[in-house]
Amino acid sequence: MVVLGDKEFFKGIGAITYEGKSSDNPFAYKYYNADHVVQGKTMREHFKFAMAYWHTLCGTGGDPFGPGTKIFPWNASDDPIQAAKDKSDAAIEFITKMGFDYYCFHDFDLVNEADSLAESEKRIEKIIPYIKQKQEASGVKVLWGTANLFSNPRYMNGAASNPDFNVVAHAGAQVKIALDTTIALGGENYVFWGGREGYMSLLNTNMKKEQDHIGRFLNMAKDYARSQGFKGSFFIEPKPMEPSKHQYDFDAATSINTIRAYGLEDDFKLNIEVNHATLAQHTFQHELQVAANAGMLGSIDANRGDYQNGWDTDQFPNNVLETTEAMLVLLKSGGIHGGGINFDAKTRRNSTDLEDIFLAHIGGVDTFARALLIADEVLRKSPYETMLASRYESFDSGKGAEFSRGELSLEDLHAFAHANKEPEQISGKQELYENILNQYS
Repeated sequence: MVVLGDKEFFKGIGAITYEGKSSDNPFAYKYYNADHVVQGKTMREHFKFAMAYWHTLCGTGGDPFGPGTKIFPWNASDDPIQAAKDKSDAAIEFITKMGFDYYCFHDFDLVNEADSLAESEKRIEKIIPYIKQKQEASGVKVLWGTANLFSNPRYMNGAASNPDFNVVAHAGAQVKIALDTTIALGGENYVFWGGREGYMSLLNTNMKKEQDHIGRFLNMAKDYARSQGFKGSFFIEPKPMEPSKHQYDFDAATSINTIRAYGLEDDFKLNIEVNHATLAQHTFQHELQVAANAGMLGSIDANRGDYQNGWDTDQFPNNVLETTEAMLVLLKSGGIHGGGINFDAKTRRNSTDLEDIFLAHIGGVDTFARALLIADEVLRKSPYETMLASRYESFDSGKGAEFSRGELSLEDLHAFAHANKEPEQISGKQELYENILNQYS
């Protein structure tokens, strides 16, 4: 159901529906059929697609070499509360036209930050009832909320990891407000992204102290949210660097170590972003698998980087083959737990028409839907699963099985190796696996 406010911001664009791959309508899904069932769940249930408030409604195309290029009609008012209401109306209109159920936000995406913490909190308190009303009328929900602890100059040396306690306290106050906002809006999860939780030089950094302070901060936030009745998961979003030279939650493995080191295993999972994975010199599917292996695959930020640029370009996903590999991980590991797929992606600086926002999201949605369909076919129809199992069949019986069960000693391995001939080379068949994916794509 499309829900409009007093104004229609995206005029001429109706509800985006599934028309199938033979359709040549650019404003229709070719592969995403929300009610189509794949391995026991509908596509809607598999993905839980969400709009990113910051890119879709706040990102005007500015970059280090120039100001924004996009004039959004919901930014017309000079009154911050009216502008926030207009932005909320635009959000609900866009989300319902796309057929999404969710959005994600930073605190000051919802309403512009004021000159003081007290005034900022008042602004958020004023806008919450309006947004809540819009959610109730439309059925749109919050996938997760978070606090922007990286844009304001006060956070130039970090937030929870800042060497100045005054900044740490301010960050704590901001997180409390963001948690209260998330809870008030029925948010299902809460994210921590340590955009500046890292260092530029070890010469002026006490790494152990900063990491311990992050652990203490996360525990404080978790304890407060639980005391307020919050039942959702907390997510850490890994990123290796940029804007900091080295950020403490470098990748999935590092973030899992943080979670375990500070006793957060029962409450925290990971929000994996594609572009952050590649910045860490990993693949998206690698990071998903690491998180899944630890039982911490909580949510996904969908985007991609540019192969020629070594920074976070946040482009919309369009590589079906790479996404298919990711969907294989998702299907084999039982899916994401608690979260969904948030399009943390932005249209390009020179894509200035409002319709471009729809076209970008439609392409991203269809990329994931098509990849899911391919991955499902590969698992059901191809020899992929049998081939993978056969690579490890030496551990299914005999001494191999005893080793897997922890029943052998190093001396046992020594004796077994001496009693047997030199192991034969067994091909990994990587090209065949790749060909299978291409066959079903």
